[in-house]
Amino acid sequence: MSEIKLNLTMIFELPHPVFHVVKRVATREKVDVYVVGGYVRDLILQRENKDIDFVVVGSGINLAMEVAREINPNIEVVEYRNFGTAMFRVDDLCIEFVGARKESYNRNSRNPVVENGTLEDDQNRRDFTINAMAIGLNEHNFGQLIDPFDGLGDLEQKIIRTPLDPDITFSDDPLRMLRAVRFATQLGFTIHDTAFEALSRNAERLTILSQERITDELNKIILSSKPSIGFKILSKTGLLTYILPELESLKGVEVKGEQGHKDNFYHTLEVLDNISRTTYNLWLRWAAILHDIGKSKTKRFDNTHGWTFHGHEVVGVKMTEKIFKRLKLPTTQKMKYVQKLVLLHMRPIVLAQEIVTDSAIRRLLFEAGDDIDDLMLLCDADITSKNPQKVARFLENYRLVRRKLVEIEEKDRIRNFQPPVTGEMIMERFGLPPCKTVGDIKDAIKEAILDGTIENSYEAAWQFALSVAKKMGLNPIK
Repeated sequence: MSEIKLNLTMIFELPHPVFHVVKRVATREKVDVYVVGGYVRDLILQRENKDIDFVVVGSGINLAMEVAREINPNIEVVEYRNFGTAMFRVDDLCIEFVGARKESYNRNSRNPVVENGTLEDDQNRRDFTINAMAIGLNEHNFGQLIDPFDGLGDLEQKIIRTPLDPDITFSDDPLRMLRAVRFATQLGFTIHDTAFEALSRNAERLTILSQERITDELNKIILSSKPSIGFKILSKTGLLTYILPELESLKGVEVKGEQGHKDNFYHTLEVLDNISRTTYNLWLRWAAILHDIGKSKTKRFDNTHGWTFHGHEVVGVKMTEKIFKRLKLPTTQKMKYVQKLVLLHMRPIVLAQEIVTDSAIRRLLFEAGDDIDDLMLLCDADITSKNPQKVARFLENYRLVRRKLVEIEEKDRIRNFQPPVTGEMIMERFGLPPCKTVGDIKDAIKEAILDGTIENSYEAAWQFALSVAKKMGLNPIK
C-alpha cells in the first residue's frame, strides 16, 4: 500500500468525467451531492476502487436518473425504492446514489428504520472514520474534503475506529464487526483499543446476522494478502467461536511428560498465509484452512509414539461437508475439490519421507487427477518448520516427487484415466448382466495398471481381463 500523500489544501482532484457530470446535473437540479465512503478512502490511499457511492441531500433515485440520462440515455438504472437508492454502470464503474439518511435500530434486527437526513446524519451512521469522509461535488465545494471524525488522521495512523460509540455501532449492525476485521486485514491497519474491546463485548450479536452475510465477509478476509491477521483478530475477540468453532478448537498445546505437539491453530494460519502467496484461488485457501481440521477429534497420546492424529484427514473430509453446509458455501464441485485436497494432503508428505515407488505415484495421480498441482502447492505451504535443514530436506524430496509425477504421467497417462476395458465390454464378451463380477474385473484391471503390472493400453488390459475372468471360471462367448 502506498504512503498517504496529503493535499494540504484538502482539495482533491477528481479526474473521472462522471464527477463533472454529477456536478453539472446537481447544480441544475439544485441539490447537494457528495462522493462518500470507500471511494474517498481509496482515493487517499491511492488504491483502485471501481465502486463510487454518492450521497444526495434529497432524492438519490431522481439524481441517479438524471445523471444516467446525461451520460447516455440508454443506460439502464436499477432502482431500490425501499432503500432510496439507485445504481447503474458506466464502463467498468459501478455507480450508486442514495439519499442522505439517519438510522435507528431495533435490537433484534440489523435492518434500520431510515429517515431522510443531512450529510452530517449520513456521516454519523457510517461504520468507521475512514469510511465517513466525503468530498463535495457542487460548485461551492467541488473536491473539498469533509472529514468530521478525522478519518484522514486515522488513515495516516493506520487505525480502524468507529465515528461514534463502538458498542452502539456494533450492536446496531453486527456486520460492522466483521467489516472491522476485514479492513484491518486488507489494509494492514490496527483496530483501535476501544473498538477492539467492543468486538469482544458484542461478539454474541453475530447470531442475528444471516449466514450469507457472515460468509461473504469471511471469504473477503480469506482472499486478503495475509489472512492470518483477520483470523487472529477473530480468535482474540471471540468472534471465531461463532463462525468457525472447529478452527478455534485447534488452538493450544497439550503436554504429556516432556512431549508436546505444535499448536495446530497457528500452524493452520501459517499454511494459509503460505498458500496465499502463491494463489488467489479461494477454494485452495479453504483447503489450507481445513486441511488439519480433523486433528482436534483424532488427537491421541501413547507412550510409544507420543502425540498422534491418525486418520485426521478422513475425519476432516466429513467435517468439511458439515462446515460447508453450515456456512452456506457451495456444496457441489467446490466442496468436493476441498474435500479431495483435505483427504490427500498427507500423501505427498509420506512419499517425500519414503522411497518413491512408481506404484505410489500412479495412485496419487489417479486419485488427485487434474488437482495434483494444487495438491502439491498445498503440501509446499504445509512446510512450516523453523528448522532450515528440515525445510530444505522436505523441499528437495518434493522436487523428487514432482519429477516422478511428470515422468509417470508422460509414460502411463494415469491422470484422470479410465480403465480401457469398460463394464459394457465385459458384459458383452462374457454374457453377463450388470453385477458385482463385472465390477471386480474392472477393479482388477485398474489395480494392475496402477501397480504397473500391465500397461495402460486396451490390448494389455483386455488380455489381463481374460486371465482374471478365466480364474473366475468365466468363458468368453464365441
